[in-house]
Amino acid sequence: MARIVQKYGGSSVAAPEQIRDLARRIVARHDAGDEIVVVVSAMGRLNSPYATDTLLSLLGGNQGSLSKRELDLLMGTGEIISAVVLSGELQKAGIASEAYSGGRAGIITDNNYTGAEVLSVDAVPLRAALREGLVPVVAGFQGRSLEGELATLGRGGSDLTAALLGEALDAEKVEIYTDVDGIMTTDPKLCGQAVTLEGISYNEVFQMADSGAKVIHKKAVEVARRAGIPLIIKNTFSEHKGTAITEYRYLNQTGKLRPITAIACRTERVQYRIEGKLVDEDFFRELAAAGVSIDIINIFPDLRAFTIDADKTGAAEAVLQKYDACYRRTDDCTQISLIGEGMTGVPGVMARILSALMKRGIEILQTADSLSTIACLISSPKTAAAVAALHQ
Repeated sequence: MARIVQKYGGSSVAAPEQIRDLARRIVARHDAGDEIVVVVSAMGRLNSPYATDTLLSLLGGNQGSLSKRELDLLMGTGEIISAVVLSGELQKAGIASEAYSGGRAGIITDNNYTGAEVLSVDAVPLRAALREGLVPVVAGFQGRSLEGELATLGRGGSDLTAALLGEALDAEKVEIYTDVDGIMTTDPKLCGQAVTLEGISYNEVFQMADSGAKVIHKKAVEVARRAGIPLIIKNTFSEHKGTAITEYRYLNQTGKLRPITAIACRTERVQYRIEGKLVDEDFFRELAAAGVSIDIINIFPDLRAFTIDADKTGAAEAVLQKYDACYRRTDDCTQISLIGEGMTGVPGVMARILSALMKRGIEILQTADSLSTIACLISSPKTAAAVAALHQ
């Protein structure tokens, strides 16, 4: 008998027939002797009646006048609806089940509404439910604030809910169900040769998420790694075995650590190149104070080059003008990150990257690297060609 946390995303609970299919899947696992705790997202995506973005659209132009606490009351509704509907379907199938809000499931947060930090998880209520043979269905993406109010955990927060409950309940694994077979080597929309990974390490998938890939909530990965619990990314609509996220470091066909595991992209980047002398400490401190986050950065005696989000150019240039900096700005850039724990200490990886891009006439505007990541900044119109070349 295994204790498992299963999280079902919005596409998995988007329609009544899909919810019935989920109920049958859960009943089969329960009847096989497993203890199941289910976490659900809101149903569907924008324009689905109870999706989070649809609920927010009901406010029209009034969203800015409401407090974050009030926004959370609305945004958390979708997950509660999903929990109650799925719990009802399980009961109809003859399985004892109850729906739980995040707060009732024991998730306590601070008062930072719409992006609350989890302070603690009290697993007592869910452990008691499991002892009674219940299948708890928990509304993801939310907890209970110190003020006793519903507080949401930010976009993708249902993944975090599942990981936190897996840790608190000493679960054998956490299964994240979505509408793809698992984590792919890169975005299949950019490269038709992308394949589903059998496994990936916590660090590699964290780097993917941090580099722009829409794979799983970064905090969920942190929690799972801390607890030593495998995260399994699976497809609700197929029997594919999915991708296992663990501490294990995966080998290539020659029995060595694969140098590159995946390629991720972050679009809408802007590069600044500042020439001449600059008081770096003060300048970069003021950029941070203005809410400008820097990605790739290279500093030389008479040159600074860095990239930022495209929507932060106004704030950045206000600081640049204050320092009377002589700079050049390059818009419409993409940061392509090659990720793999096996690249550390392996000679020639950067040379192969440069060769692959130069053969296709793709100019590299800037690079940066760490132990498990090499990032290249290129012009955005060349993104698909660059990803295909690097993937090959």
